[in-house]
Amino acid sequence: MYNKYFYRDLQIGILGGGQLGRMLLQAAIDFNLNIHILDPDSQAPCSALTKNFQVGSLTDFDTVYRFGEDLDIITIEIENVNVDALEKLESEGKKIYPAPATIRMIQDKCTQKQWFTQHKIPTAPYRITQNRNEVVREVNRFPLVQKLGKGGYDGKGVHILKSIGDLAYAFDAPSVLETCVEIQKEIAVIVARNLSGEIAVFPTIEMVFHPTENLVEYLFSPSELSEEEEKRVVSIATEIVKKLGYIGIMAVEMFLDKKGEILVNELAPRPHNSGHHTIRSNATSQYEQHLRAILNLPLGSTHPLHASAMLNLLGEPKYQGAVIYQGVEDALKIEGVYPHFYGKTHTKPFRKMGHVTILEKDKDTLIQKVKAVKETLRVIA
Repeated sequence: MYNKYFYRDLQIGILGGGQLGRMLLQAAIDFNLNIHILDPDSQAPCSALTKNFQVGSLTDFDTVYRFGEDLDIITIEIENVNVDALEKLESEGKKIYPAPATIRMIQDKCTQKQWFTQHKIPTAPYRITQNRNEVVREVNRFPLVQKLGKGGYDGKGVHILKSIGDLAYAFDAPSVLETCVEIQKEIAVIVARNLSGEIAVFPTIEMVFHPTENLVEYLFSPSELSEEEEKRVVSIATEIVKKLGYIGIMAVEMFLDKKGEILVNELAPRPHNSGHHTIRSNATSQYEQHLRAILNLPLGSTHPLHASAMLNLLGEPKYQGAVIYQGVEDALKIEGVYPHFYGKTHTKPFRKMGHVTILEKDKDTLIQKVKAVKETLRVIA
């Protein structure tokens, strides 16, 4: 039934050639799939891994349309793509996962929040503001979190407004203005759905964020949620993909607040940083799962083989230039440590240059190993 999906003449395109595309490519090799990549950077991490690498803008209509004309299936590793081109390709019979309409909704955090409200998905209280003047009128509600509607990525496009002085940095553009939630845990769950409607959910992870850069520093899996909380998370994630008619892998980022409520923060319609550890620690990785989903193959087991942590390798603050990974040998002496370098030739402050998966049964020992690797393995120039 599924043999047709393994023919080399099936042409699959990925918009984006960064580290997520690279890990999708690595999974695709096992399935003998023919992958095409489009990315604006000629030295992108995917560039050396496929002969079907094209340099071009992901946001230009003509470039994206021409890229997809001769492909059978198109998917993404980044949301910032030209949806108009994808909608035209879809109207011409191309299979595009996730659907362009879903990508368009998620591209705009304002629209995304409104979708949550419309479909009764629990989320933090918010209002939509069109400019800085509208934000200024909300001073009696400090502290607030302002999220740029379009264009924010990897911690960029988010401001925490605690006082009148912070208003000078407020975005003067359409934004989501959220009431600050007292957070007990920041969590994420990866969920997959295929064309047949089969759904598989990975165990929830807990995230620890960098203190200044608003991006994930490390995570551990599985989370320490109660059984009841885990069931609620799985129920919400499943409800979201069903209501969207979603195909592929999706990361659902959530908060567990101090009142014990689960609130959805944001959606990522692609493989996600919070699922890197699955390559080593779960029966099926998020990357293989995404390919299974878009090819309508049976979804793989999400069973965790090991308790694990994932540490992001970020460019050190004072370094910019040709990358040097310092301390690799010492890090590899630690049992259960598995680095994954992204093939980026140049580093800059806080750029994601790789990650390390750490496998360890004991939670306290796991966190100790995370700290040891963090102190040992550094990205400099």
